[in-house]
Amino acid sequence: MIVRNLQLVRDRITTACVAAGRDPASVRLLAVSKTFGADAVIDAMSDGQRAFGENYIQEGVDKILAVRGWEADHLGLPPSRPSEWHCIGPIQSNKTRLVAEHFDWVQSVDRLKIAQRLSEQRPPHLPPLQVCLQVNIDGGATKSGVTPQDAQALAVEVARLPRLQLRGLMSIPEPAPHFVAACAVHKRAADLFDQINRAGVLPQAMDTLSMGMTADLEAAIHAGSTMVRVGTAIFGAR
Repeated sequence: MIVRNLQLVRDRITTACVAAGRDPASVRLLAVSKTFGADAVIDAMSDGQRAFGENYIQEGVDKILAVRGWEADHLGLPPSRPSEWHCIGPIQSNKTRLVAEHFDWVQSVDRLKIAQRLSEQRPPHLPPLQVCLQVNIDGGATKSGVTPQDAQALAVEVARLPRLQLRGLMSIPEPAPHFVAACAVHKRAADLFDQINRAGVLPQAMDTLSMGMTADLEAAIHAGSTMVRVGTAIFGAR
C-alpha cells in the first residue's frame, strides 16, 4: 500500500508541476513518517524514497537508528548517514543535542537561541546541519514560527553560525477553504523567500521553500514550493 501511495503522490506532484509550467524535478518529496514505525519507513525506502520528516524528536531518533542496519544490508549504503532525515517539529532547548547529532536537516528553527545551540552541538565529523526557518506566514495563533517581519533579521543571524547551512524557509499555514485561497497564502511565503534572497544580505542565496502537505500540495507547488511534506497520503491516517 505504501509503495502504491508513493506513486500516487509522485503523480500528483508531476501533474501539479506541469500545470504550473514547472519541471517536476524542481520539487522534492519529504515523506512525513511521524507516528509510523520503522517498518513503514523501510517500505518507503524499498521504493526509492530517501528523505523523511519527523515531528517528534525522540521518536525520530529511535527510527533513524532502527533503519540504519536495514539500509546497509539491503541498499548497499554506508551505515553512518545513508538516508536523509528532517526534523520538522518544534524544538525545545533540552532536545537540541539530539537533533544536532542525528538529523540532517532542521526545518523548524524560529529562534536564534535554538539555532545557536544546534550550531554548538553539531558534531564536527558530520556535515553542516541544513536549516530552514519556520515562518508563521498567516499569523496563526497556534502555529510556531518567526513573523514575516522578523524573518530576514533571523536569517542573517542564522547564516553566520558555524556548523549550520541556511537553506530556506518553511511554512505551515492554517487550512484554506479552496485552491485559490491556498495559493494566495503560499504565495506570501514565496514572496518573502524571494524578498530575502533579493536583499543580498546572505552569504549565499536560499534554495529551499518547504510548503505544502497532503491537502494542499498542488497549491503550494503552484506558488513555488520546492519541497512538499506529505504524510497521510503516503502512510495513511494517524
